[in-house]
Amino acid sequence: MNDAIKTTAEAAEEATLPERYAVRMGPNGSIVRENQVVTPNADGRQVAQKSPAEWAYERIVMYIQKFEETLNGDEEVGMGFTGGDVGTLRIQGMGYFAPDLITFYGEDPNGAKTQLVQHVSQLNVMLVSSPKVDQAQAPNRIGFKLAAELDNTPTT
Repeated sequence: MNDAIKTTAEAAEEATLPERYAVRMGPNGSIVRENQVVTPNADGRQVAQKSPAEWAYERIVMYIQKFEETLNGDEEVGMGFTGGDVGTLRIQGMGYFAPDLITFYGEDPNGAKTQLVQHVSQLNVMLVSSPKVDQAQAPNRIGFKLAAELDNTPTT
């Protein structure tokens, strides 16, 4: 528990920032704890100023980045989806259509182009490790590319 004295403005600001918390097993059986207050991206807008789709997009990008940190050099991130025969796809991009749609671009295991559009209320995503398509190339770390684009996105 944090007993630090805060001004009213600091307390109000902290209350509007969401927190991410996770506990998982590390590769050697150790406990890994992750606790992070999620701050707004470079445009400085708070969560209340963002559409549900925009905020879901940013959080999924964050989860992809964290997942990619656990992959070895022969793996890339893929996604599995629940609720139907969608299966998995190798992620090549993401987007959102405010206020409430998220879209995923990629390829299925047979190399066919895919685009999945999902309402934020129906969002169920499973991150999976997938073998690299081109073993001679460095693994594609899409999460870090997507995060870099967030900082370059003009606000409307």
